[in-house]
Amino acid sequence: MKTKFLLPIIALGLFAACDDSSSPSAPKVETPVPTDTTTTPVAVDPTTDPTVTPVVDPTTDPATNPVVDPTTDPATDPVVDPTVNPGTDPAVTPGTDPVPGADVVETPIDPTASVNACLSATRAPVVEPTYATVPSSGEYVYYGAELSGVEQFKYGRYEACMKMVSIPGSVSSMFLYYDNSWMKDEEPWNEIDIEVLGKGGTMWQSNIITREGDPSIKKNTSSESKPLHEFGFDATEGFHLFAITWTPEYVAWEIDGVEIRRDPLGQVHGTHADADQVAFLTKDQTLRFNLWASKSAGWVGAFTGDELADAPKAQWIDYVRVYSYDTATKTFTEAWTDDFEGADLNRDHWATGNWEMEKVNLAPENVVVENGYCKLLLTRADK
Repeated sequence: MKTKFLLPIIALGLFAACDDSSSPSAPKVETPVPTDTTTTPVAVDPTTDPTVTPVVDPTTDPATNPVVDPTTDPATDPVVDPTVNPGTDPAVTPGTDPVPGADVVETPIDPTASVNACLSATRAPVVEPTYATVPSSGEYVYYGAELSGVEQFKYGRYEACMKMVSIPGSVSSMFLYYDNSWMKDEEPWNEIDIEVLGKGGTMWQSNIITREGDPSIKKNTSSESKPLHEFGFDATEGFHLFAITWTPEYVAWEIDGVEIRRDPLGQVHGTHADADQVAFLTKDQTLRFNLWASKSAGWVGAFTGDELADAPKAQWIDYVRVYSYDTATKTFTEAWTDDFEGADLNRDHWATGNWEMEKVNLAPENVVVENGYCKLLLTRADK
């Protein structure tokens, strides 16, 4: 049984309103009343006779030069629509959209409680898996595992307390992924990675992978960390908190509550339309974890399979925590935590992979839930 501490998140909202204004009305002109012409005329002074067209000073005649209140004179004090007042709503270049909530200060997550829950938890003993004793043919096939999220996310924070794997050729990972990326052609590629590679458990790689939906473009844009990040510890020997934060303004990677890398909006990689990778991450993505073996010896070391001769290798996941992100208030709210306390996966959150992944086939039976953990297994079997 694990003891964990949850950090309450308070969402704050900021709202702004504009006052309406009205236009001044036109001056009102009185029409003279006609006089009776059947009565005896009376001599009158024409300068004071109201029936005679009065002599009017043209400089003050409202018909030719209406008196205007200078405080509302459009020549000196133009009427401004408050919804487009440049003093309250700065002009935006046509065809562009400001980042949602750009004038709001983000309320970040304090990872202290999550880090303590991961590093200091009292948890069930980790018992490494073993093979059943069976005669060997000497020819093998290899199997990996993928825990695939079923929920679609657009921005948020994603945490996992994990013990990773590193043998020559292996990739032990946590990542966000647009489900149709693999289709290529007119589908874009969106992906954010944390990967512990087969070159040693003391190093790891952060990465954003993108590609615009253009069939003529065959190569993805990658911004993998070079050189690899140094943990300062061996991630295969104990549990540590891994986190990805994704917002419209940046992507950040954390280990044990320490931000290791941040890519801001506007940072450019490559020359295609997806060069500003943070801006190009527009697709909803699922949260995934996998363990597999790559063909790229230069990237992860050479996989021979001998590393699996004595026993399977396991990536251990203690718990996963997901936070939603409000783009208007720039606040994070915990959506759910899965601590794998049941006998099987919570199918509201998870599915399993069953496809080929370079040197292995992903096997649903290699995703195992027991004793409060989810284990991803890398195994070999007789052909």
